[in-house]
Amino acid sequence: MIADTLTNAGLYRGLGARIARALDLLGREDFRSMEPGKRDVDGTSLFYMVQTYSTKPREKGSWESHRKYIDVQYVVDGIERIGWAPLAGLSVTKPYSAETDAALYSGDGDFLLVQPGTFLILWPDDGHMPGIAVAEPVPVRKVVMKVLL
Repeated sequence: MIADTLTNAGLYRGLGARIARALDLLGREDFRSMEPGKRDVDGTSLFYMVQTYSTKPREKGSWESHRKYIDVQYVVDGIERIGWAPLAGLSVTKPYSAETDAALYSGDGDFLLVQPGTFLILWPDDGHMPGIAVAEPVPVRKVVMKVLL
């Protein structure tokens, strides 16, 4: 997992052309004015979802991972905690589904405070739990880039 601010995105361009393109889009697009929903960039190789939701208490969250796609999660507005844990320390609660490119888990991990302008790059071995409230639930606008491995 990588966590950083968008001002440092250039440091990660060497991770691959699709990750570089995703980070470039994050720095260029006006996500505040976009309607929520999925946007195609390069077919199944790179697409993103603009999401709006209210954060939730930790006990209502679920750990997840993906095999086909790397997540680049970027908070546009609001504040949340995102959990991170190595998959080896989590227990599968819902086996991997190729249809949803997700598996679900239970267990414990660390939680990062994610504020506007912050992005996380989450690899297939990174269990993550997004959308967790800091104190009380608050509205969040987020972009999740899906980068084909």
